[in-house]
Amino acid sequence: MPFRHIPMVGIVLGLVTAAGHAFAQQPAPKPGPQNEIRAAKQAAKDAAEFEFTGTLARTCLLPPSRSEDFRDIPAPYVSDPNKAPARATWYAEPAKVFDNLYFVGGKIHSAWALKTREGIILLDTIYPYNSEELIVGGMRKLGLDPKDIKYVVVSHAHQDHIGGAEMLQKRYGARVVMSGPDWDLVEKVPNRFRSMAPKRDVVATDGMKLTLGESTVSIWFTPGHTDGTLSFTFQVLDRGRPVNVVYSGGTALVYEYTMPEWGIKNMQTYINSQRHLAAKAKETGATVLLSNHSEFDNAYNKNRMLAGRGNGPHPYEIGADWVQRYFTVTENCARATQLKLEQQPARK
Repeated sequence: MPFRHIPMVGIVLGLVTAAGHAFAQQPAPKPGPQNEIRAAKQAAKDAAEFEFTGTLARTCLLPPSRSEDFRDIPAPYVSDPNKAPARATWYAEPAKVFDNLYFVGGKIHSAWALKTREGIILLDTIYPYNSEELIVGGMRKLGLDPKDIKYVVVSHAHQDHIGGAEMLQKRYGARVVMSGPDWDLVEKVPNRFRSMAPKRDVVATDGMKLTLGESTVSIWFTPGHTDGTLSFTFQVLDRGRPVNVVYSGGTALVYEYTMPEWGIKNMQTYINSQRHLAAKAKETGATVLLSNHSEFDNAYNKNRMLAGRGNGPHPYEIGADWVQRYFTVTENCARATQLKLEQQPARK
């Protein structure tokens, strides 16, 4: 039998046609919780790309943070300073990030000093065991005087952000700003906040404007990570050019699968907060996204990129569209989690 030569194009077309018939015979995916979860996660992945991989991992892929811990016991490193993590695990060099904004945080947790002609507004204060070296020491390395701190704004009352507030209030007389629910939390469990509980001072509310000198920090109520999480919008200067910033005060999801009713409700609170902050970012034209954890804004690595910037773009200035994509990630990951919780049996 003579060998027949079949053109390759014909083979490919035949395979494509056969595959098309096969796919056409497949039923369309039925709507349901699993498909909704996959769709929400995919939307988050598409939005994150390579810019927000840390945010995606923390909110969509990693195990959850637990619900709020109301046990009134001191942190191990407060009772025994030798139990504090090794310095090599948290130390980072301070950095001048913008003309008037300075990073005085660590490898994982961040604090930011906004310099004005009338003093400094400090955003977050890290842990009690490293705020002295990172904030006070870091400011001095950068030529800033910690005595100039006029306001300490705490995004939320967790030990990795409120840790140095009591020390700064007592030593420098700085005014401490925090939301009402988080002030209440600090007072409810005093042992838990031993050595890091400033005296109740300024109670922040949604839309409050904190002005010092030529700078204004607008405060937004964004509960979900804690009952009183605060986020911010403000302006900085990059070589004299105004740049608008949005600061996400609480990104990690807080829920437990053993408490689905509470978790579902808290995820909705979180989603509403992400939408609220995204709207404020859009209104102000924010092109920079900052946070109090490097996993969300990649601050630790971006600070090291600044040294080689030259005349190039600022590594923190990602553009308004990318800022909005951050909130697409957080909202969709929260929605996926909410859908999972809705499938959990109700607690008896």
